[in-house]
Amino acid sequence: MSFRLRVLLLTMVLVATSSAATAWLTLQQANRALTSYVAASHRDVEDAVAVLAAYGRTHPTWSGVADPVRDLAGRLNQRIRVVDDSGVVLADSDVLAGRAARPTVGAPSLVDTRPLLVFPPGMDSYGRFRFTVAVVDAFWRGRIMTACAEGAGLGVRVVETKFKPPYYEVTGGTEAARTACNRQGKEASRPAGPVDERGKTCLNRDDDAACLAEVLNVHLAAYAPKPVQVYLGALDEVPARGVPARAIGLAAAAVVLVTAVCAVLLSRRVLRPIGALTTASRAMATEGRADPVPVTGHDELAELARTFNRMAGSLAASEERQRRLIADVAHELRTPLANLRGYLEALSDGVLRPSPELFVSLHEEALLQQRIVDDLQDLALAEAGVLAYHWTSVDLAELAETARTAHAAVAEAAGLTIGLTVDAQVTVDADPDRLRQVLGNLLRNAITATPAGGRITLTVSADDTATAEASAIVQVSDTGRGIAPADLAHVFDRLWRGDPARGRGGTGLGLAIARQIVSDHGGVLDVASEVGVGTTFTIRLPLSSPAPPR
Repeated sequence: MSFRLRVLLLTMVLVATSSAATAWLTLQQANRALTSYVAASHRDVEDAVAVLAAYGRTHPTWSGVADPVRDLAGRLNQRIRVVDDSGVVLADSDVLAGRAARPTVGAPSLVDTRPLLVFPPGMDSYGRFRFTVAVVDAFWRGRIMTACAEGAGLGVRVVETKFKPPYYEVTGGTEAARTACNRQGKEASRPAGPVDERGKTCLNRDDDAACLAEVLNVHLAAYAPKPVQVYLGALDEVPARGVPARAIGLAAAAVVLVTAVCAVLLSRRVLRPIGALTTASRAMATEGRADPVPVTGHDELAELARTFNRMAGSLAASEERQRRLIADVAHELRTPLANLRGYLEALSDGVLRPSPELFVSLHEEALLQQRIVDDLQDLALAEAGVLAYHWTSVDLAELAETARTAHAAVAEAAGLTIGLTVDAQVTVDADPDRLRQVLGNLLRNAITATPAGGRITLTVSADDTATAEASAIVQVSDTGRGIAPADLAHVFDRLWRGDPARGRGGTGLGLAIARQIVSDHGGVLDVASEVGVGTTFTIRLPLSSPAPPR
């Protein structure tokens, strides 16, 4: 399965799952919100009915109901409409707010100011009759006190206690005004009515409570304000009944479609550079070369493309160095072999007569070939990590003196001097033959690069500062022509030669071999150079561990 298809399928599965979960949660949330709204609406209706009923019990008529309606509409944030039993509008919050009345919605709720009969437990039929008479009497006297209070600009408070008749109390104004209204209600004589006559007919009946409640309502209808109906809400305020399942399905399908499109675009963005890398890698595998991959952006794919381009450039440079090495090695081998062949054919034909000088020349040519072969073999072993070492304790000062002595004659012949400076006696665990090979290579290079009259210096020292690991240091410095800064980074590259001209006696392998030998000893080989001043190669090796006490 392709990467594009995997990304697409995985993304669609994830989106479909998340969309289904989101749809389910949305439905659940909508249902909970609707349930909560219905409960809140019920509370609003109960609140509005209670406020309007309290107003009706403390006012003789509904003429001033506009004020509580306005307050309720602002507090409940609902449209409130109050109408009487004949359909006449007593108050409408839309009209009170200065806008056209909107159509009502839902069924109205009844507001009845007449008290409900709640008899004390254990009361007999006659006691319930007397309780009903007391409720009617208290309500009738309260209505007289309410009318008096309204005329005097006073207020009335109704105290309703369970199992007791309602109690009316005049509030506000002066004490004299309150006392006058209270006295007027208490001293008035309630006219006899149905509650006295018909109430007695309810005695000793099984349904005496229902009978007395009916008598109460009939009797109080002459005193209480008529019941009214209250509407909450308007037609354009109907809450949403939940999101239809079809709409949720369409929304989920749209999300899946958009995600699929995004996944395709994403896969194209990802696969385009991968395809370019694949094409370039295939070209490198079949043709040995590849054009640089286009790099756009700064993400991981762009960094991968940059890394590939660096790798391709490095491989191309390595192949170029190998081709140059093959050409150089062929040239270096061809010249001594041609000389050997020419001398041998001349000796065989009798053109030349054997002489000690001729044999010395032939021996030098053979040694040159042997050197080239040995360098190639050492490089192959070093690169493979199987170069043989014979470890022992080596005194670097003594080793440096041996190397100086071995090359002193060649240096004198070139008009150079080799000096040795020993700043510290240091000992390392090493293969002395391999270290002499390294020093010999560095000294030969120094002799080649230094003109007559120059000086080459060998220095042995130790670095045991607190900020560095204790190590032994051997430096080979010359006063030669130096190395250009552009070439300095390549002097240790295998197969690299600073001067590409033929016939300079080197193969470009010595420094690569030397650095590998020093690295195998746990050390570092560095170079510093300045054109026209000279070059310094520095060998840094770990010091030998002290021998345990006996």
